[in-house]
Amino acid sequence: MQTIEEALGKLLIEHKLTAATAESCTGGLLSSKLTDVTGSSAYIKLNYVTYANEAKQSVLGVKEETLKAYGAVSGECAYEMAKGLAQVTDCDLAICTTGIAGPLQDEGKPVGLIYIGVSFKGCITVERFLIQEKLTKAQMKDRFANLALKMAYDIISEEIQQ
Repeated sequence: MQTIEEALGKLLIEHKLTAATAESCTGGLLSSKLTDVTGSSAYIKLNYVTYANEAKQSVLGVKEETLKAYGAVSGECAYEMAKGLAQVTDCDLAICTTGIAGPLQDEGKPVGLIYIGVSFKGCITVERFLIQEKLTKAQMKDRFANLALKMAYDIISEEIQQ
């Protein structure tokens, strides 16, 4: 059975699309999953781990005002991450993650909360997910990465069918 990263990679290759990631809560796992796929060098442009707010600002152009008003774990931050990543890399698909993988809550937000920002050909979609299962940090990161891959796959599939 094909994994979600293999399915996404196949779509990217078939349609000659490029991709990039900027990760916070997934800490590079999303990038790792994408680059584990044979042939990924054909579509991966650049991957960042922007764990610190300073990195989100300096690398992706997330506004300090956004971070102060909404926090790093917010839809607003995920939106600005996706917008900035698409601009910095000039890629077709930009996938960004920001959330709380645990084991402790942060910014007064619960463990299991993630915002995923996806920019596909300039159109940005942000989704919020809350996983309420008791998972280890590693398990949470894996779940977050898989959610981001599925979201990206679904967005591209829908766009291609139109």
